Amino acid sequence: MQHFPIYVNLAGRRVVLSGGGDAALAKLRLLLKTEARLTVFATDPAPEIRAWAAAKRLTLIDRAMAPGDAVCATLFYAADEDAAEDARTAAIARADGALVNIVDNLTDSAFITPAIVDRDPVTVAIGTEGAAPVLARAIKRDMEERLPSSLGSLAEAGKRFRDRAAALPHGRARRDFWAEWYDRAGPAAIAAAADLDKALSRLLDRHIARRGATGHVHFVGAGPGDPDLLTMKARHALDWADVVVHDRLVPAAILELARREARIVDVGKEGFGPATPQSAIDAMIVDFAAKGLQVVRLKSGDPTVFGRLDEEIEAVVAAGIDYTIVPGITAASAAVAAIGQSLTRRGRNGSVRLMTGHDTRGFADHDWAALARKDEVAAIYMGKRAARYIQGRLLMHGADPATPVTAIENASRPDARIIATTLAQMEPVLRDAALDGPALVLLGLAPRTSHETAAIPALEAAI
Repeated sequence: MQHFPIYVNLAGRRVVLSGGGDAALAKLRLLLKTEARLTVFATDPAPEIRAWAAAKRLTLIDRAMAPGDAVCATLFYAADEDAAEDARTAAIARADGALVNIVDNLTDSAFITPAIVDRDPVTVAIGTEGAAPVLARAIKRDMEERLPSSLGSLAEAGKRFRDRAAALPHGRARRDFWAEWYDRAGPAAIAAAADLDKALSRLLDRHIARRGATGHVHFVGAGPGDPDLLTMKARHALDWADVVVHDRLVPAAILELARREARIVDVGKEGFGPATPQSAIDAMIVDFAAKGLQVVRLKSGDPTVFGRLDEEIEAVVAAGIDYTIVPGITAASAAVAAIGQSLTRRGRNGSVRLMTGHDTRGFADHDWAALARKDEVAAIYMGKRAARYIQGRLLMHGADPATPVTAIENASRPDARIIATTLAQMEPVLRDAALDGPALVLLGLAPRTSHETAAIPALEAAI
């Protein structure tokens, strides 16, 4: 990051601009939204600039800028649209001690002005370090559509109420109050044309009454690894979390989505390797929630599929703590998507098995005779080290050695790998592939040869 984003208080501060054409107008339309004292130097100012000066919204000086003209200025904009004149005025402003921006000259500018979504007093600034202004405008357009015009009214009411909200203790209680105001209670009051100050008072009374309540545990599916495959409910839970207790396979890109102040706890397990005891995980979750915290137990894939979910729910229920299950996209769904197939197909298989390669006792046993039948399909989780065992059991029960087998490593992620083989060659091929990421083995499915991963074109078309 070359440019560090900050918000500068310009109330009553001097801002100077040199120029009177289109570039100057574009900057002034933005600067006039602030409470700065604006001074414009221009030999041939546009009629709009003269009108703003007549309305006393800025000071217009009808001449070229001279040394000393930017003294005490916080910011200076060189907007003459002439390289030589911009360089001259920028040098004067630097000598006078102002921070300088030269329009369309990123290299010689000390600061840049981002694209802004204005919901005063809420503002969203979007910058791309000057690398992709068209992308910044596309994001701005999207944000303009997403953020309701009433947002400013909600924030203004909240600003008036901040002192009264201090009746709640700092931290979780106060944060929950404001989150409910902006997420639900405030928009509802706006829609009902209700008095916002009275709505805030009623909400505060409810939150004061509920102080001391226990926390909540959210069992959340992180999906197969691609952050874009998280559900909206999962994103919301991460945004509210005080603590995120996560598995080893949850990637950093998803953990980055948690609230900045949230505590992140790694309790990862590795098959046949280091592991946090399940009893310790159960006790940790209960302890955090008993302190009134919002706990997200973040599990790779879907928490209801080989996620030890029942044991953790039983511990939470025994402690009298409420919980929510937020499903995620399981690895089997991501894996078949990666090879362009489906788990079930009319005329081929009317059922599919989700099975594990090993459990707490070692390699897991299954109904091998049923799995060995023609056209059976199974998604095998944690099957890398169990490949030889699974291969042997299936062949022993009469499975066709030519049955397709496909392993998908890091499904949905940029570094995904697809290894296609047959049951006869399953063990040596998977062993030689040296899979070191999470992998799922699909029995009875081969990659569709015509399948290609296609990029989503919406944003690309906008750039």
